[in-house]
Amino acid sequence: MTDSKIIPILNVEEGYKEAPYLDTQGYPTVAGGIRIGPKGASLSNYTFRVPRTVGDVWKQTIVDQKVNEMNQRPAIAAALAACNPPRRDILISMAYQMGTDGLAGFKNTLKLIADGNFSAAADGMLNSLWAKQTPNRAKRHADVMRTGSYDIYRGLI
Repeated sequence: MTDSKIIPILNVEEGYKEAPYLDTQGYPTVAGGIRIGPKGASLSNYTFRVPRTVGDVWKQTIVDQKVNEMNQRPAIAAALAACNPPRRDILISMAYQMGTDGLAGFKNTLKLIADGNFSAAADGMLNSLWAKQTPNRAKRHADVMRTGSYDIYRGLI
């Protein structure tokens, strides 16, 4: 995945904070979406910082694990196979955010991607609970799925 821009995309979408913080669901988190403790745990338990270079390596390790999980699911693997690097990064970002099981729930969208119908797949992405919960991220991701380019991220990554 030498053409991948997944880590910069995740840093845009997740934000990057060196110090631990509580995510929107109340989980202690660090370095842009990396959960480090149980829901409701006090941040006083986490007295460290994660420099950006370390966080990026940590995220890449998580991404590699996610891609392995994704390739074990036939519907996701078929969609990945139909994608160019920008579209592939979007599927990885979705799996990073909601887990491989969450991504697998997009059955119709994954089938549309595997069939090369990226415009309808983008519409499917926008017509989801995920899009209602994270509308800006969903709109950017749908744009990349529709166009096959990183243009929407120009100036951000």
